[in-house]
Amino acid sequence: MTSLYESLLKHVPVDFLAEEPLSRHTSFRVGGPAELFAKPQTTEELTKILEICDLHNIPLTILGDGTNVLVADIGIRGIVVSTNKMNSIEICNDGIVRAQAGARLSKVAELACKAGYSGFEFASGIPGTVGGAVHMNAGAYGSSIGDFCQSATMHTSDGVMVKQGAEMLFDYRSSYAQLNNLLVLEAVFKLNTSGNESEIRAKMTELNNRRRQTQPLDYPSAGSAFKRPPGLFAGKLIEDSGLKGFTIGGAQISEKHAGFIINTGSATAQDIFDLIQVVRTRVHDSFNVWLTPEIRLLGFRGDE
Repeated sequence: MTSLYESLLKHVPVDFLAEEPLSRHTSFRVGGPAELFAKPQTTEELTKILEICDLHNIPLTILGDGTNVLVADIGIRGIVVSTNKMNSIEICNDGIVRAQAGARLSKVAELACKAGYSGFEFASGIPGTVGGAVHMNAGAYGSSIGDFCQSATMHTSDGVMVKQGAEMLFDYRSSYAQLNNLLVLEAVFKLNTSGNESEIRAKMTELNNRRRQTQPLDYPSAGSAFKRPPGLFAGKLIEDSGLKGFTIGGAQISEKHAGFIINTGSATAQDIFDLIQVVRTRVHDSFNVWLTPEIRLLGFRGDE
């Protein structure tokens, strides 16, 4: 099928890599190959790929920085597109920041800080890109993307759609884009203009120090492995189930924070997947709570 896909895409001015190992493009550092892999640099290039995939029913998977995904060891058939070269950020007047889907949250936070725009400090240590963050309403330390998203531009089968912040239906780790399986192309944020760079930077430093003290940042992971159940904390449920430090192959429930699954160096995607299932079963048996993975599972047949 690869040659067919390549012939269909020959007029798209993007370099495609055949059988590209996705372990090179995900924060877990595991996962099999993409049948075809591409990094478009413009919205036009991305849109052309999307149109061809829609027209010819080519399986399509979108990645940002691969920081919130687990790719199966068998890899992903069809075309995998990374948006992380579509990363422009525009600092405008009155606290407005416009960012493409592939812009890293840390970079948006840094440029906002230099402009004296506050509110985005919480995002400075969150790995990943704007597109994925808007899609899942990423958050930390009591704030989330939806608190500051003024509008989002998304790709649909009928063209481009722009939704205002209230129309994005932001909820805990959810958004209009996620509910309707839409690709975020760009977002506009409205930040506060009352801060100054030194105060904002001090807050960013404080939050990032807290992150380093409490999270296993020295190991490959995909951040929090599970969504927080209403009124509860996934990490505490996992720890109270006796699973802190529990290991399958090279995958481990972090001894530093039980809400994280880490790759200790030799994990396979199946090790991590199996550990997710053990956690869900043990926590349910112990507390009658089914944890929902926060990590996107890609390439696992019938298990997402």
